[in-house]
Amino acid sequence: MHAPSSPTPADPAGAAHVPVLLAECLEGLAVRPGGRYIDGTLGGGGHTEAILRQAAPNGQVLGLDADPAALRRVEERLAEPIAQGRLLLVHTAFERMAEVAAQHDFVTVDGILLDLGLSSFQLETPDRGFAFSHDGPLDMRFDPTSGESASELLSWMDETAIADIIYRYGEERMSRRIARSIVEQRPIATTSQLAALVERAVGGRKGQRIHPATRTFQALRIAVNDELGQLERVLVQALALLKPGGRLAVISFHSLEDRIVKVWMREESRDYVPDPTSIYGGHDRTPGLALLSKGPLVASPEEAARNPRSRSAKLRIAEKK
Repeated sequence: MHAPSSPTPADPAGAAHVPVLLAECLEGLAVRPGGRYIDGTLGGGGHTEAILRQAAPNGQVLGLDADPAALRRVEERLAEPIAQGRLLLVHTAFERMAEVAAQHDFVTVDGILLDLGLSSFQLETPDRGFAFSHDGPLDMRFDPTSGESASELLSWMDETAIADIIYRYGEERMSRRIARSIVEQRPIATTSQLAALVERAVGGRKGQRIHPATRTFQALRIAVNDELGQLERVLVQALALLKPGGRLAVISFHSLEDRIVKVWMREESRDYVPDPTSIYGGHDRTPGLALLSKGPLVASPEEAARNPRSRSAKLRIAEKK
């Protein structure tokens, strides 16, 4: 077990992370006693705890997370299965899944889970800088021990590059105006400073349902953590790690993530590849995956009412051929 050695911020009072689409994940992964699973986004440990319970008495989980604070919480919450050797924790980004799995002999597994996006703990901890609802340093790193913070990124990038990030990852129509304000007013050190800057740049809220800085914060977080690039890289690794009949379950929370998962799963499930250069119009291929539902699974009205975070969640499940 690789425990985080550096100090981590204290959890905010009353913070609790409720795993989304839990029953759907367990069913989709077909969790069974004695099975071996990888949770690539450990978070609060709720999904892993349920997988361990259903895979008892000797099922195992390899849990990965880039956030040292997440690992610290799970070490406390799931001390018993760790002591039993049923849960292994590794501090790493999930793009290193294949490498870490090989190190721990998890090279053919029954199921892999990816729960993308932020945990409630990260959102509610001001020192992490993910949300503008609390003032804190503009950090946004999943792993605060490595890489550049959002503040550092904005300190040197040119206006065009900042605008491109906000437009591409935040789908923000006012990206150029926001980028201009950032360059004019930098350094941007805190979440409240950035939120106020964006609000001024776009001309206030004007009856918007969401805060005008929401898309900018999402875009910077995606860029700081290379979230979409990591997702593309880990999907290929996950397919290689699954045994035939093994299941992959991916929960996404915004359209950019979901589009990557949807397109990749669809391509891997094809038995024919169009090729305009071929006289036959394409060629046959052996599918790597079988899709287990036509579209994504979403939260029931009851879950959405109980856990508002689940409202935007989409779960896609596929089985290795």
